[in-house]
Amino acid sequence: MGKPSKFLTLEYLKSGSQAQQEVFRLLTESRLMHVLLAYHPVLAGTVPLDINIEGSDLDIICQFDDKRQFKELLINEFSNHPKFQTSELLMQGRETVIANFYIEDWEIEVFGQAVSVLKQAAYRHLLAEYSLLKQHGDWLKEEVIKLKKGGYKTEPAFAKALNLPSDPYQALFAFENE
Repeated sequence: MGKPSKFLTLEYLKSGSQAQQEVFRLLTESRLMHVLLAYHPVLAGTVPLDINIEGSDLDIICQFDDKRQFKELLINEFSNHPKFQTSELLMQGRETVIANFYIEDWEIEVFGQAVSVLKQAAYRHLLAEYSLLKQHGDWLKEEVIKLKKGGYKTEPAFAKALNLPSDPYQALFAFENE
């Protein structure tokens, strides 16, 4: 999977954009990452890349060994938060547990699978998108944000901006180790 990335801790958010600093404060004060520590939580999605728009959520990916135990922790720790709900489904053939809720004005999505966070699609997409943003600079960031404001999800926005072929979720994996 390449070398460890800055995204494995939240430290980089401290000196980031206003939204990144706000998310650092929120995740620190709420102790959310601390509560999830045994599950190797990583913030994925748009905030780490500073391409979030109004209404973007915070995607926390986790690795569990025991699905039932993970879901119980989510219910015990977060069910008192507004709009809390959990679901279980199969994604990429893997059992997945998702919890959604709000802390302050941010929607939180905690996503868990019985696979290392380093191998989960959300983390791999994060690395690919980070690589592409470093390679292409501000024009790509601005274009992705514009497309997201126009209703595109993140991966399709990257694919459209870069004219990537076929399935945008698969196409991005080609850039994860650049």
